[in-house]
Amino acid sequence: MLRALITSTALAATLCVPAFAQTGESEPTLSLSESATVQIAPEYAMVSSGVVSRADTAQAAVRANAEAMSTVFTALRRAGVAADDMQTAQLSVSPVYSDRRQPNQIELTIIGYEARNQVSAKVRDTDRVGQVIDAMVSAGANNIDGVTFGAEDTDDALNAARRSAIAALLSKASLFADAAGFELCGIRRMGESSYRPQPVYEARMMSMDDSASTPIAAGELTLTATVSADFCITQ
Repeated sequence: MLRALITSTALAATLCVPAFAQTGESEPTLSLSESATVQIAPEYAMVSSGVVSRADTAQAAVRANAEAMSTVFTALRRAGVAADDMQTAQLSVSPVYSDRRQPNQIELTIIGYEARNQVSAKVRDTDRVGQVIDAMVSAGANNIDGVTFGAEDTDDALNAARRSAIAALLSKASLFADAAGFELCGIRRMGESSYRPQPVYEARMMSMDDSASTPIAAGELTLTATVSADFCITQ
């Protein structure tokens, strides 16, 4: 009786091994990804501009820079930019060297100091970006660092891109299955690998006169969603 029980248990254990090994084997999968984009109108522009000042001493450079930047901030307020929409992006003071090169020797001599002050201004009326830049330059800004555009809420637009990407992904998976002669048995994994709002615009700095402001084309914001998935397949 005891022998029979031991034999039956051993047989059961032997029969379970192949089943366990089979479920542990990797199953064939189909890995695909799709991207979709949507475009929306920008709601604001970020203008980065400032003043670079040079003087014989660091103190004189800082003083000259502070006076110039005070005028730039005043010009921004007069152009309609709120105080809460202005932020100092960079403030630095550094020596300026003369580069005297001789054979096998480089001599660096301080000939002055340079102060930099950069402000980032949020312009909520994108039609007035050129006018704001003109006001800053007229007030003494001599370093225009760039213009970028953005939107406050991009969730709905991104969700629309995600839906389009998922629909395209499922359609592509069905096409693969039909063309290759296999069946889809489910989704093993799905994820969003990347998405980011990306400004698409043209910003040109041109010579200014009294009749025209700096031309700035806002264009549109392009938002991209990329979705990937692993499908299990059967023959």
